Amino acid sequence: MNSIPKIALVTGAAQGIGAGIAQRLAADGCLVVVLDQTEQLGRRTVAAIVGDGGQALAVGADVASEQAVAEAVQRITAEVGAPTILVNNAGFARDGSLLNMSVQDWDEVVAVHLRGSFLLTKACLPGMRAAGWGRIVNISSISAQGHRDRANYCAAKAGMHGFIKSLAVELGPYGITANVVAPGLVVTAMTEATARRKGMTLEAHLQQAVQQIPVNRAGAPADVAHAVSFFSSEAASFITGQVLYVAGMPVD
Repeated sequence: MNSIPKIALVTGAAQGIGAGIAQRLAADGCLVVVLDQTEQLGRRTVAAIVGDGGQALAVGADVASEQAVAEAVQRITAEVGAPTILVNNAGFARDGSLLNMSVQDWDEVVAVHLRGSFLLTKACLPGMRAAGWGRIVNISSISAQGHRDRANYCAAKAGMHGFIKSLAVELGPYGITANVVAPGLVVTAMTEATARRKGMTLEAHLQQAVQQIPVNRAGAPADVAHAVSFFSSEAASFITGQVLYVAGMPVD
């Protein structure tokens, strides 16, 4: 691995968990590509990485668009090299009861999480196979176990698990591992949006939620980033097809 460039592509890395992952991988010595909806959105994360002495590039692309993803990976490969680490983190929630959920609500959530993971993985795979080494990490959620008023999000996240397990079998012979990190409650902008939908302050929402977490705290992006860092390392070369819940509680 020492002779293989550590180029990490992290989607949805402009803020929250994605930004935390990008900064941690940069600290690990990777050149990090910060991919978000627009290049401008990713510049803050890039600035933070560069400010800490790391290397980073901001790229804009809609992860649900086959053409946009292909063009983005072509640009990345031309400018800095083919990604050997891929973190499929981009995502969002559009919650509501199934009865009130529109087809658009379903399609758009599934497209970003599941179609996006497929498109990015397929686009990055030739470079990983050529290198004979690769790490694919999908950021899922404890919601993959089921959650009220979140059928689209839960289905998309659970689908990511099946996708990764299939990749683990298919890609293992090429030196490529594929794993899932599934966070529980992590404080991000999405958490604030959930609190607002409930008509609660963020503080009240967290106080209520933390009562159900044995370790007695909410998670932070760094908690997820630690797990991604491990799965992206040479130390995890014998671990593939796994789902690691970073949730502060036991999960079956």
